[in-house]
Amino acid sequence: MKLLLRQSVDKLGYVGDVVDVKTGYARNYLLPHGLAMEPTKANIKSIEAAKQAYLEQMAKERKELEARAELLSGKEITITAMANEEGHLYGSVGPAQIVAALDSEGFHIEEKNVVLDEQIGTLDKYEVTIRFSEDVSADISVWVVPPNDPDESDESTEPEPAVPEDESNAQQQYDTEEN
Repeated sequence: MKLLLRQSVDKLGYVGDVVDVKTGYARNYLLPHGLAMEPTKANIKSIEAAKQAYLEQMAKERKELEARAELLSGKEITITAMANEEGHLYGSVGPAQIVAALDSEGFHIEEKNVVLDEQIGTLDKYEVTIRFSEDVSADISVWVVPPNDPDESDESTEPEPAVPEDESNAQQQYDTEEN
């Protein structure tokens, strides 16, 4: 079934495109939601203004995305993560951590924009792609490093706060009485 799109539909087409879709998809989704209409000459003529406005809006958004990508391109961020002696992380670094690190530096992006080629599971430097649209992206460097312990020896010499035996025994006794 051929339809004229009134709005852009992901993975199908843009405003003003005439697309060929299955009848069920047209009847159950596109037509009831007002996303498409019959491709008559009158409808094609009426949608031309909407198509022109859409193209102008897309050009404006593309310029904004390109500017964001240019600012972000080549950026290096550092993420701290706990790891064993061999450098393997206890867990992994994912898009959420990358977004948080970029957010702390003033770059607001969404997790869906982060494209990871491989799982980040070791301490190292990784190249990560931030994809803003199909053809606008930026590559950043992500350093995964262990937490910074300025002086581990100072921390080990600090006394732990002592809990008087009376309080710890009283807490244990209270816990047993509850059960």
